[in-house]
Amino acid sequence: MAEETIEKNCTVRNKMGVHARPAALIVQTANRFPCDVTLVKDGQPVNAKSIMGVLMLAAPMGTTVTVRAEGEQAQECADAIAELFEKGFNEAIG
Repeated sequence: MAEETIEKNCTVRNKMGVHARPAALIVQTANRFPCDVTLVKDGQPVNAKSIMGVLMLAAPMGTTVTVRAEGEQAQECADAIAELFEKGFNEAIG
């Protein structure tokens, strides 16, 4: 069976953007799944399982980030990370 690749476009909705706490939530969520997961902003991919990678996105409110998951449980992983963005990482939404 071919490995499944899932892509979801997400918008950063919280006022502070992807700072340390949201980055930690993304990494924590990504690491619950066995698939490879990448975040892409402005064509630049970063490993979503790396706190330094996610912080390097420098994604302020309004930024579009693509979640790309590939492999086992890719759909579940992409959905879980997209939900974090949708909920504004449980912070104030602008």
